[in-house]
Amino acid sequence: MTGALRLVVFDVDGTLVDSQADIVAAMTHAFDCAGHPPPATEAVLGIVGLSLDVVMARLAPALTPADHAAMVDWYKEAYMGLRARAGAAESSPLYPYATEVLTALHSRPETLLGVATGKSRRGLDKLLQGHDLGHYFVTQQVSDHHPSKPHPSMLEAALSDVGLDTDAAVMVGDTTYDMEMAAAAGLPFIGVAWGYHEPSRLTNAAAILEDFRELPDILDRMWGEAP
Repeated sequence: MTGALRLVVFDVDGTLVDSQADIVAAMTHAFDCAGHPPPATEAVLGIVGLSLDVVMARLAPALTPADHAAMVDWYKEAYMGLRARAGAAESSPLYPYATEVLTALHSRPETLLGVATGKSRRGLDKLLQGHDLGHYFVTQQVSDHHPSKPHPSMLEAALSDVGLDTDAAVMVGDTTYDMEMAAAAGLPFIGVAWGYHEPSRLTNAAAILEDFRELPDILDRMWGEAP
């Protein structure tokens, strides 16, 4: 017998896959095209998860909105070029045990999986195709259709897609933006220790994963379903 339906929503970059090499390279390209000094790697990784228009305004506040818009296009061009040359699996490798855990959760009839990402629809499609992950996620929320994290719009749409309330869902991510988005939507948050923000910053996390394989047991305890 299965239990009540549950929804687990994952961030992508820094949570499921490590895209930092391409993110930093594409950002450097965008800044070079704008004739502006590129930010430090730490600054770039610190804003992963935000929508690109927000990212450019934060990293280059002295430039104009027109400059920022052009930099978004240059970034996308460079990022897609890097991915096309290397392939998604090599360009954005999955973190250890991500596939195994997604498979285990997907095999539970009562567990639905989703993603909420700052990626574009095109970028997410390429990533999911490259790793053959698309069939896992019944709801996929991307930056094209929502305000940037930490606005709760992505999670609200994910809940609407599957017809569940906030007490039947959880967000899993690596940044304070994911944590704040979850709080704004009224969802609990589970952090991961391997992402782009230090775990010590994830102060409102119900738990922080050191290993992806911990997730199923943590979900069972959270929802009172542990054996």
